[in-house]
Amino acid sequence: MRLVKLGSTGLTITEVGFGGIPIIRLDIATAVDVLRHAYEKGINFYDTANAYRGSEDKMGRAFEGMRSKVIFATKTLKRDAKSATEQLENSLRLLKTDYIDLYQLHQVAQEKDWAAITAPDGALEAVVKAKEQGKIRFIGVTSHSLPMAVKLVKTGLFSTVQFPFNFIEDAAKDELHVAAIERKMGILVMKPFGGGVIDNAPVAFKFLRQYPEAIPIPGFDSIGSVDEVVSIYGKENIVTQKDLDLMDDYRMKLGNRFCRRCEYCMPCEHGVLITPGMNYRLVASRMSPAVSVDFARIPMESIKLCTSCGACVERCPYELQIPEILKAHYDLYEAHRAEAGV
Repeated sequence: MRLVKLGSTGLTITEVGFGGIPIIRLDIATAVDVLRHAYEKGINFYDTANAYRGSEDKMGRAFEGMRSKVIFATKTLKRDAKSATEQLENSLRLLKTDYIDLYQLHQVAQEKDWAAITAPDGALEAVVKAKEQGKIRFIGVTSHSLPMAVKLVKTGLFSTVQFPFNFIEDAAKDELHVAAIERKMGILVMKPFGGGVIDNAPVAFKFLRQYPEAIPIPGFDSIGSVDEVVSIYGKENIVTQKDLDLMDDYRMKLGNRFCRRCEYCMPCEHGVLITPGMNYRLVASRMSPAVSVDFARIPMESIKLCTSCGACVERCPYELQIPEILKAHYDLYEAHRAEAGV
C-alpha cells in the first residue's frame, strides 16, 4: 500500500482509507477484527463521525494501545460551539485518545449551515479553539453540494475537503479538485461506490486510481471486502474499453432515479427530511431491517408530512420525482418495521 501526503498537513496516509459507516451494523468483536485486519493489510487512515452510531467506539477499541500507528479522522454535524465542543469531547472519549488528527465540519451543504458555523459562538470557533489546545491537529470540511464545497475550499480555512467522487458523480474532478490542489489541501473521497449503487469494486477503483490526488475512503464491513480493495492496489491500473463501457452501463441504468445528495431540494417547508429519505433504500441495503429502521426513523417518519406539493421537484437539478420516490421508500421502511417487529 503506497503512502502519500495528505495535502500540506504533513500527515502520511495510505492511498486508500477506511470509511466508518458500515461497521455500524457489525457487533463489536467483528468490527474490531475487520479494523485490525485492515491495519494489518496496510491501511492507516480511519474516517468516522460521532453520528455513525458505535463506529467511533469500535475504532477506539480496535486501536487501543497503538494510537501513534493510525490516523483518526472524525466529524461533527453540530453548528454551534457548545454542541460541537461536547461532541468533540465525546469523540475523544470513544476513540480513546487525547487528540484527533483530522476533525471535520460535516455536511456543510447550505448557506444557513455556513452562516451558523461562522457566527459568534459557532462550531468553527469551537474547533479552532480545540486546535489551539492540541485536541485537534487539522480541521477539514465535508459537503455534498459542489458549489458550497468550492466556496469552502476557497475560504482557506480548511486543510482537507471531503466530497463524493466516483465514475457516476465525477464533477468534483474539475473546479473542486483544482481549487483544492492549488491550495495544497488534502482531498478525501466519500462514496467511492456511489453510496452503494456501484457493486463492481475493480471498475470503481480503476476509475478512482486515475486521480491519485484524491484519497478514497470506502466503507468496509468484512475482512473479504478489505482484501478485495487492497488487492486492487497491488496491480497496475489499466482502464480498458470494456471498463469504460461498463461505467456507461451503470450510468444508463441509474437514470433519473438516483439521488446525488446535493440538497438543492432542501429545506422542505413541510418539514420532510428529503435527502436521507431519498437514500433509505441504499441505507437499508447495507443494514438489517431492525438497524435500518432505528437508524433512519426520524427522516422516514417525516415523509408522512409530504403533501406532494412539487416544490422539491422544481428545485431538483436532476428532475427526480421526489414525492413518488419518497412514498416508495416509506413503503419499504414500513415493510422493514413489520419484519423487525417494531
